[in-house]
Amino acid sequence: MSVVPAESVESPEPAWRQRAVERSTRAAKLRAEQRVQRFLDAAQELIADKGTTDFTVQEVVERSRQSLRSFYQHFDGKHELLLALFEDALARSAADIREKTATGQDPLTRLRIAVELLYDSSKPRPGRQSPLFTDFAVQLLVSHPDQVATAHLPLLSLFTELVEEAVEAGQATSPKARRTASLIMQTAMFTAQAPAAPVGAHPSPITVEEVWAFCLGGITGGAVAGPQESATGPAAKKTGAAKKSAPAKKATSGTTAKRTTSGTTAKKTASATTAKKSATPAKSGTRKATSRPRT
Repeated sequence: MSVVPAESVESPEPAWRQRAVERSTRAAKLRAEQRVQRFLDAAQELIADKGTTDFTVQEVVERSRQSLRSFYQHFDGKHELLLALFEDALARSAADIREKTATGQDPLTRLRIAVELLYDSSKPRPGRQSPLFTDFAVQLLVSHPDQVATAHLPLLSLFTELVEEAVEAGQATSPKARRTASLIMQTAMFTAQAPAAPVGAHPSPITVEEVWAFCLGGITGGAVAGPQESATGPAAKKTGAAKKSAPAKKATSGTTAKRTTSGTTAKKTASATTAKKSATPAKSGTRKATSRPRT
């Protein structure tokens, strides 16, 4: 009997080789992350110093004390560097909001806190410039809306979770939690950045309380919905009563129309009869006058 296998069996890679490759890969990855972070820190410092995103790649390279070749190994250009800063800022904001809403409160309260935090972080601060959001983000929204959507994914995921939890608890209604979360996010962010709305002769900024009341009305119908509330509630009864009263109104209108028509017809008939009676004597007088003998 032969002890040689009929088919060749591939011997597994030695464990020492796997460990060596993994170790070198981890080391290379760590070095790459450190180089990338140095470029990001340098760009952030230039933005803070200049108050604008108007800087060159060479300035970033010199500030980071790295080579131009190393920069282009990690970034395609300045746009990609700014995009990385933008994504990093939104990811840190999402992590901060998640941490502050991870309490034992009910889902609707947690959603309110998240809206307030997002509104506050999006609001312009006097004396504090944020060109990454006021300049770059606005341009990015026009030129690369898909990149803006990708950058907001951490925030969108968090708000979607909060909306879904509120729906499951019976505190809100939403057929599409992700789209509802997107609407709530955009309402909070863009309202915080928008100029004050004119009320009378003086501008009146929209407050975070008004923003939350608006969002709350959209997901609860104006009031906090209970878990047992259904389509047979008072609103449904009122709707049914309104539908029932509609045919009655139509019938009443029809009867009134008939009465009006009958009255009009009666008036016309009476007028015609009077006219005939008035015309009859005139005809008789004419005949009598014609039948007189000639003299």
